[in-house]
Amino acid sequence: MLNITEATQVHARIPMHYSKMAIANFTNFIGDGNQKILTQQSCSAELAEGIHSQLICLSVVNIFLSITAFLGNALILVALHEESSLHRPSKLLFRYLAITDLCVGIFSEPLLVTYLMALVNKRLNICRYALAAFDLTGRMVCAVSLITLTAISVDRLLALLLGLRYRQVVTLKRTFVTVIVFWIVCIIVSTMYFWNFVLMLWCGKIIIPLCLVTSIYCYTKIFFTLRRHQNQIQNNVQGQQRQITPLNIARYKKAVSSALWLQLTLVVCYLPYLIIVAYKWSSNYLSLPVYRAWGFAVTLVLLNSSLNPILYCWKIREVRQAVKDTIRQLFQCLSS
Repeated sequence: MLNITEATQVHARIPMHYSKMAIANFTNFIGDGNQKILTQQSCSAELAEGIHSQLICLSVVNIFLSITAFLGNALILVALHEESSLHRPSKLLFRYLAITDLCVGIFSEPLLVTYLMALVNKRLNICRYALAAFDLTGRMVCAVSLITLTAISVDRLLALLLGLRYRQVVTLKRTFVTVIVFWIVCIIVSTMYFWNFVLMLWCGKIIIPLCLVTSIYCYTKIFFTLRRHQNQIQNNVQGQQRQITPLNIARYKKAVSSALWLQLTLVVCYLPYLIIVAYKWSSNYLSLPVYRAWGFAVTLVLLNSSLNPILYCWKIREVRQAVKDTIRQLFQCLSS
């Protein structure tokens, strides 16, 4: 473990009194069995010294991402409402995923911009409240997004394995109840941020790996099942009765490809943030390089909400056509 003098030499030459304050703030995490987040270390006037331009740049980028996330996901919601060829439970999952991305544009990104600008202007009280609100909403919508994408991977696997029974088992009512349960669980876990930090961490350590392992299993199972089915077609095997036709297989592959792209994009956007946060929690100080990396990693996480509408339009032809029709109608209304 580096001492305070070595830490200041290695990490961006942060002043000695700030390093002591950062260590003190981290030690305050532990007490009475409850962990409470103290935002003072991220709302310090010393922290913002010399990086005002970077904070302003991040604010401008997140203002732009807030607008694109709002407009893009609003268009997707309209398109999903008008599109009728998708299975209704599957469409419901995509709709709630778009709603979470819409919430990022409406709440999370404006709160992050408020925090950054309050830090620049040394409004430390506003800074603390904005950061706490951003952490709460950010964790909530990110958790819902991860669990919803996991549910989409399970839905795609059930569509393959159940065949004709899929529409009887996966109903709109059951899917709706499942999504509501997801939201309730994510709200409860996110609010633990304020009253039991350790419990929230353990829930995250359980939920995140569980979701990733479930998704990996589902897509791996889908891959090998489709591969076996293709080999049966090529070899003209007439063993077990097939529950899906070659035409449905082609359409099913497109649906799986869409869900897989959404899942991979989320992992790519979230992974740097998870690594930085894990390092931050295990460290005894908050260095300037780590803080800069945190700012860019958070922006990358929020970028995911602006990328998802693009993936919808790219991978789902029906949604792409519905978005084009919606934009065309909008321009016609504005020109008339």
